[in-house]
Amino acid sequence: MTGPTATPQREAPAPLEGPIVATVTGGTIIWFVMFLGQLPFYGWFSDHGHAWWIWTCLTGAGLGCFGIWYVRARDAAIKRAASAPQADPEAGPGTD
Repeated sequence: MTGPTATPQREAPAPLEGPIVATVTGGTIIWFVMFLGQLPFYGWFSDHGHAWWIWTCLTGAGLGCFGIWYVRARDAAIKRAASAPQADPEAGPGTD
């Protein structure tokens, strides 16, 4: 069944947590290495109308730097939340 009236047939699996920081860092390094590898051939790329390839790699590396910052902050927040004492969900606000 599909569509807005579909009922789930089974419970959704738990989200997978992997080495997200390492994955994003590795991807960022790959984008930057591709940028550096294409940079000596800028003239050829420009002559053939493919200079955007070089700038795409640089953009990927720049966005990857933002991604590294983001996933590190997310990872730190997850660790802080896991180590924080859990509040009693039965207790309502203002009950001590």
